Amino acid sequence: MFLHEIIIAGFGGQGILSAGRLLAYAGMLENREVSFLPSYGPEMRGGTANCMVVISEESIASPVLNSCTALIVMNNPSLEKFESWLKPGGVLITDSSMVQKRSNRKDIDIFEIPATELANEMGNKAYTNIYLLGKLIKVTGCATAENFEKALYGILSKNKHHMIPEEMDVLKVGMDY
Repeated sequence: MFLHEIIIAGFGGQGILSAGRLLAYAGMLENREVSFLPSYGPEMRGGTANCMVVISEESIASPVLNSCTALIVMNNPSLEKFESWLKPGGVLITDSSMVQKRSNRKDIDIFEIPATELANEMGNKAYTNIYLLGKLIKVTGCATAENFEKALYGILSKNKHHMIPEEMDVLKVGMDY
């Protein structure tokens, strides 16, 4: 059965909710059932933020997750909070530029990508989440790169469409990292 229960977590301002929206939109373009549930503290930028995305071939009973099949974390507190939610056989993707703590779990696949560092080298910190989404898409098959590109066009304002070819290059680097 095609079912991906994904949590993306970090600080507000890291593009957590944007990443979730893009992933959910790409899942919709795959003709899948999709839910997207954002959550953030009152501080927003700098506070905690996370979102839950479910992409399934069957109806989704609830957008609220208490476990997940894939987890992207962009800070240490998020790893501490959500690591235990990851089901055995799941996928953990960390921004190793920001997450110094390492998971000791042996029952999951772990990918550490220095996404913030890579984005800074590209000159655009907004690309950080795209590197991580690239790896998620590659290892889970939750969406295709083609539909992710369509999601970028569907979600980003027209004045940012000129950035999409570079964002797709970033996605491919994340996929291959």
